[in-house]
Amino acid sequence: MTQRIHHHDMSYTISDDQSDVDVDAVHAFLKTSYWAKDVPLDIVKKSISGSHCFSLFDGEGAQVGFARIVTDHATCAYVNDVYVLEDHRGKGLARWLMETIMAHPDLQGLRRWVLLTADQHIFYQKLGFQSPSSPEWYMEKSNPAPWL
Repeated sequence: MTQRIHHHDMSYTISDDQSDVDVDAVHAFLKTSYWAKDVPLDIVKKSISGSHCFSLFDGEGAQVGFARIVTDHATCAYVNDVYVLEDHRGKGLARWLMETIMAHPDLQGLRRWVLLTADQHIFYQKLGFQSPSSPEWYMEKSNPAPWL
């Protein structure tokens, strides 16, 4: 299902149409982020193709934010690569983006939403995320930047 949603106070749009993603813009941000530093363009393209993506556009049509959800659309969703460009922060856009994602009809009834963050715990707590209730169940095999 493709949704295009307009922010009621500002001229911003969210689209979950994968063909709307400005891959070069997403890559330009991600390769400078702490979680995907120096990620190659081909890895970003591959990650987008395997995810349910949400793009945030300003009134001029430029991509100014993004998030991608790795999901089976039935039981779980893993939130990745959420960002809003610095010039557009402080307007509630990240919250609007996440609320739009979590309200999406194809993402309802999931058993679990998960994400990793080094610095946005308070933001995500306001959206209902919390530390794992059973951290002893959580395991990972990590390879932080295999492209380096």
